[in-house]
Amino acid sequence: MAPQPAADAADPAADTADRTGTAGTAAAGTEADRVLKDAIRHSAGRATAICLLATASAAATIALPAALGHTLDLALDGAGEAARWTALCALLVAAEVLLDAVSAHLTGTTDARSTAWLRRRGLEHLLAVGPRRAARFDHGDLVTRLSGNAAEAGGAPTAAATTVSSLITPLGALVALALVDLWLAAAFCAGVPLLALLLRAFARGSSDSVSRYQRVQGEIAARLVEALAGARTLAAAGTADRERARVLAPLPELAAQGRRMWHVYGQAMVGGGVLVPLLTITVLAVGGMRLAAGQLSVGELLAASRYAALAAGIGAVTGRLGALVRSRAAARRVGELLAVPPVA
Repeated sequence: MAPQPAADAADPAADTADRTGTAGTAAAGTEADRVLKDAIRHSAGRATAICLLATASAAATIALPAALGHTLDLALDGAGEAARWTALCALLVAAEVLLDAVSAHLTGTTDARSTAWLRRRGLEHLLAVGPRRAARFDHGDLVTRLSGNAAEAGGAPTAAATTVSSLITPLGALVALALVDLWLAAAFCAGVPLLALLLRAFARGSSDSVSRYQRVQGEIAARLVEALAGARTLAAAGTADRERARVLAPLPELAAQGRRMWHVYGQAMVGGGVLVPLLTITVLAVGGMRLAAGQLSVGELLAASRYAALAAGIGAVTGRLGALVRSRAAARRVGELLAVPPVA
């Protein structure tokens, strides 16, 4: 098996690397934040465009229920303006579809550019660090950090941009619900603390499991690259099966962390799947009583039902939070590499 490069204890660079090892690990969290900020700054223009497109799409989404409700009231009254409002509803739907399509295309290209920039930066820093100081990372672990982890960290600009816009839809829908009827908004707000607790639990559980998953993934990659480097020795010694078992030894932990990630995500989805219909039913029940009392029109009840569903739309927010958590965990692993001081 090919030996791994080792730092010479008598070498000044190796001594410096040993002394700064603990400091480098402690600085990885700060470096991760710096990596994310630099990635966002590098793609600031594109991220801003994505945020604006997603915001415009959210505005169309929020405007559509009110337009549909008003159109329904006009149609029930037999007013001649119903056709014009129907055309407006169609225009809002078309605008939403077009904006989402352009945003999706721009998101893909921005992720690719940001990932390429981050990988190039990591590789340049690795060359500046030199082989002795880089010896603290296994070869396979370095490959994982500069490939998969860099790709996830490179998605931070678009994840941040879409997270901001994903909050506009539920908040705007809640404001629109209050404009339709304050009692309906009050009924919905009764369940908002439960939604907040659900999102908080998801962010905490997902962050820990993603970090552990990426660490074990890097460990398996390191063992695999080491085994491939000594493939001829393994074949000659007849120890391929034993080496295969050594490489795959962390696999159960990787599977456990993967199941944990999906468990946390599933809990959030199940909680949202129960809570969202309950909130919608509560709003509809209050709206039905207001409609029976003549204080709400049929169109306003239709708009209120759509606004309640949009305000409780935890799925989009959870997905964006999950993307940010994965980007933060991946940026920490890239930051651990960037925290190693280069050779003077």
